[in-house]
Amino acid sequence: MFSIAFLLCPLLVFSLSSAIDWPQPHRKYDKRPNSNSYCQAGVIAFCPTGMQSNYMPTFNASDTLYVYAMKAPVWEFKFGSLLKYFNIMHDAIGFYHVQSGLNMTMEWYELFQLFNCTFPHEPDKNKLLWCNQGATCIYQGIDDQHWIENGTLVKVAEINGETFNQFAAWVELDNNTYPFYETWTIMEKPGGQVWFDPFDCASWVLRAFDTLSINGAKFNQSVHLNYTKIILYSEQPIYIGNSTSIYSDPSTLSALYNFYTYFQGSKSLAHVLENLLKYISWFIENDTFYLFYNDQYWKLPLVYPYIKLTYDETPLPSIVTSHDYV
Repeated sequence: MFSIAFLLCPLLVFSLSSAIDWPQPHRKYDKRPNSNSYCQAGVIAFCPTGMQSNYMPTFNASDTLYVYAMKAPVWEFKFGSLLKYFNIMHDAIGFYHVQSGLNMTMEWYELFQLFNCTFPHEPDKNKLLWCNQGATCIYQGIDDQHWIENGTLVKVAEINGETFNQFAAWVELDNNTYPFYETWTIMEKPGGQVWFDPFDCASWVLRAFDTLSINGAKFNQSVHLNYTKIILYSEQPIYIGNSTSIYSDPSTLSALYNFYTYFQGSKSLAHVLENLLKYISWFIENDTFYLFYNDQYWKLPLVYPYIKLTYDETPLPSIVTSHDYV
């Protein structure tokens, strides 16, 4: 009996791992969870000039609106144009209502800033606390100088009021049912199997463009747009537990806690760099990264070239009939 069970165990593990859908679909929630009061935005509050929550303007069905793709360097408020030279760009959408002259900006980004969405806090020993929600920020006006000076502001479509109103309903639903940010793209190898897709400002813009197309928008195919991705290369990810079960597994919890200790924020740049150097030393021996995705933890056995920043073109929608995020 022992020998039969011994033979069956690897087959069982293989069948379970092969049954996983790749890339993992991003989890849809019934409603947005409340944020932990521990989570703070930091330097700039989320959406400081935005419209009130769950409010969207609507227009007459026959009205005309112009749609703009907009890009600017990440952390431009702190580093100016620096990150554009590394193609690390933030994405947004602009709308101009022809009849009223109203301009609007829509962007989806972190409630508590990027670093907090990428790594958890460790407020107590063996305690992991995530501040990783993202949301749509909608505010009146388009800051032309902000987008044009170091990035992009280009008209990509004209739509009518009916299309916008349908899109607006999607924005509100999407904002309340897909509340979590994800920084990383995880792939097997360049051009290979994607294990996990990001859920960030760029992916929101791409889903928004698809939704506009589904509802009748015709995009200018002569416009070409690139999007930033941070890719980690890994063998097939290994599931190690969820945000509850890890606390019943001291070995796994300790491994996660020790790993994320390398990525704790600090007011001291020297301390941050010291921790990063410690992680590099640890990584040379272990070739491992841990990912938190859909409230689950995954062990990533990283492979060469390990990490890559890409800025590749994604075509504007031609004809889209449906997509997964509805």
